[in-house]
Amino acid sequence: MSRFGSSKTIRQVKGAKIDEQHRQELLKHLNTTLLSGNLKEAVALPEGEDQNEWLAVNTFDFFNQINMLYGTITEFCTKDSCPIMNAGPAYEFLWADGKKVKKPVALSAPEYIDELMTWVQDLLDDETMFPSQDGVPFPKSFKDTVKTIYKKLFRVFAHIYHAHNQKIVQLGEDAHLNTCFKHFLFFVKEFDLVSNSDLAPLEDLVKTFLSDK
Repeated sequence: MSRFGSSKTIRQVKGAKIDEQHRQELLKHLNTTLLSGNLKEAVALPEGEDQNEWLAVNTFDFFNQINMLYGTITEFCTKDSCPIMNAGPAYEFLWADGKKVKKPVALSAPEYIDELMTWVQDLLDDETMFPSQDGVPFPKSFKDTVKTIYKKLFRVFAHIYHAHNQKIVQLGEDAHLNTCFKHFLFFVKEFDLVSNSDLAPLEDLVKTFLSDK
């Protein structure tokens, strides 16, 4: 059983940490390919582009998307309704960031997600990890850090699907959630960012979405 952490409220991302004009060009490419309906093409590294910059742009966008999705059900995800950050009875997540919290601790789902989003935003705002100046290289640890970000962001999807899917449907957000998650899956598979064992809490859904090209 996989176990990690939890948190409180969500902070808004402050902005991208790569050259803004170039970021907009990459976003335009991403949106154009997404509209084509070909997710394999949409997530692929554009010809001639730096992989780390592509990972950075998509990390910002997925962070924003997941923030917005979770924001639609925050009033229903409380310490009382979700005292444990989990994805059904088989998977409980404990929080640890390796620095401030080295020993994994149990938190409620809203506490875990707040800690997670704050931790991700701090990384996105870190010039040494996500440099904003043109020509400044990404650190050698960049992809490993990105993998950790995506592994943890997946847990938000897992909790929403297991604990709040009915409310998502009632709110009419299910198509948006499914589209966002499917895009997320194709991206993490394209760049080997999340292992199959970490995707296990949504194994059936993962198989269904990945088989639907």
